[in-house]
Amino acid sequence: MEWILAFAGLLTVAIPLAALHRPFGDYMAWVYTSAKDWRVERGLYKVIGVDPRAAQTWQAYLRGVLTFSLVGVLLVYLFQRLQEWLPYSLGMTAPSEHLSFNTAISFVTNTNWQSYSPDTTLGYTVQLAALAVQNFVSAAVGIAVAIALVRGLAYRKSGTIGNFWVDLVRGTLRVLLPVALVAAIVLMVGGVIQNFNGFQEVTTLGGGTATVPGGPVASQEAIKELGTNGGGFFNANSAHPFENPAAWTSLFEILLMLLIPVSLTRTFGRMVGDTRQGYAILAAMSILFVASFAAMTAFELAGGGTAPQLAGGAMEGKEVRFGIPGSTLFDTTSTITSTGAVNSMLDSYTALGGMMAMLNMMLGEVAPGGVGAGLYGILVMAVIAVFIAGLLVGRTPEYLGKKIGAREIKLASLYILVTPVLVLVGTALSFAIPGVRDEVAHTSIWNPGVHGFSEVLYAFTSAANNNGSAFAGLTAATPWMDTALGVTMLLGRFIPIVLVLALAGSLAKQGGVPATVGTLPTHRPLFTALVAAAVVLVAALTYLPVLALGPLAEGLV
Repeated sequence: MEWILAFAGLLTVAIPLAALHRPFGDYMAWVYTSAKDWRVERGLYKVIGVDPRAAQTWQAYLRGVLTFSLVGVLLVYLFQRLQEWLPYSLGMTAPSEHLSFNTAISFVTNTNWQSYSPDTTLGYTVQLAALAVQNFVSAAVGIAVAIALVRGLAYRKSGTIGNFWVDLVRGTLRVLLPVALVAAIVLMVGGVIQNFNGFQEVTTLGGGTATVPGGPVASQEAIKELGTNGGGFFNANSAHPFENPAAWTSLFEILLMLLIPVSLTRTFGRMVGDTRQGYAILAAMSILFVASFAAMTAFELAGGGTAPQLAGGAMEGKEVRFGIPGSTLFDTTSTITSTGAVNSMLDSYTALGGMMAMLNMMLGEVAPGGVGAGLYGILVMAVIAVFIAGLLVGRTPEYLGKKIGAREIKLASLYILVTPVLVLVGTALSFAIPGVRDEVAHTSIWNPGVHGFSEVLYAFTSAANNNGSAFAGLTAATPWMDTALGVTMLLGRFIPIVLVLALAGSLAKQGGVPATVGTLPTHRPLFTALVAAAVVLVAALTYLPVLALGPLAEGLV
């Protein structure tokens, strides 16, 4: 019965995705290729002093990304530090310096890691003017970088890859805002709250009193999922009934998480002039997604471990209104799209079920990955795949008419090394530095032993991949964890972006290479399987040893 529910839930999400994939993907292709600007867009360009017709080199595009993001970090930090003087602060004081630093980086990098309880730490002004704004623009930055790489593949002998400011404005105003508005209305119909009521004292059924928080939740929930951001308005995130009241709203939120990453594959196909290429990439994503969902569901239904077996099922930390299939579908989607939202507590999962959430991030979150980041991540893996295929048959590797030479493969190789280095070094330093080890072992980790190691490993995996989910048994609001995870999020976001834009610039300069009998067709099942295998192989070779120290050691005893 549980597997029937799992299949039904997957099908319920897949059908509308299949229906929206083509029209929405075509719409986004039009957004980023149209020569016409809206009046409001022209006004914004005048304010910021941008010529929308001026194309940029990859270096100029990168300067735009970094400058805009730096200003975002400073503004979000400032909003938090000035919170007690802002309207609708609800009497809350400013977060500490290290927590404000961590949160500012978290939301600007589209990670939305929260080392605090949102409903008792941040007032409405900070939530709306700082965090919700970044939910829009950080997602728009991710899409812009992906579009720049697609242009690199599509352009011939060009020194430019588009205009960052135009891509940013169009992604925000034409894609994210209208869809988020519709999604917020749907969520309000489903029971998600939207108000400015503050904290309300109510009388319980037992005659006691309780404090019930309010807030503009539906509007933030919509962009949180649509932009694969993930930061919850409440500490319980999407397990909270004010954020996710029913089984159907949970499925709707899953649809929102997948909508843009899945549809971007169609956008990619349209922009390179061959929609079959988009379908090949989507097929690789789908294979990885379904395999991950099946594995996580199987581990949770098996209820491995003494406690779940005695209880008759692994329902600790899961909402009964979602059940195991509804929880694993949501959390597979969340960890494989870099969203980080949860409708059940991952720290309560079985050891191997929790490992699957971790592994989803270790795969690079490319199935389908975060908004924009998933597409440019799997396109880098496609470059790796054609290079491997070229080695196997002894021919110069080519992808979409572009030669994959030494420069391209170096950039792609550095890309796939960035997050593993950050994860492994961050985890190692947390246990290797004497003073830091004491803080981590005695303050941050609530569950000593193998599981405590898994909690720290998960935290750095989440930060480096800009996911934001966590094993909740870890207290991360300490100077070391806030600072180390903040730096990890920053480097995990922007070093890959630097490499992707450099790759886009290198590819854009090339002319077209005519296909020959030795050219690997990149729209057929063989290439799809090769891309999926390359993703798995890279993650397996990189992370298997450290997984053996954590979740595998815990789950196989």
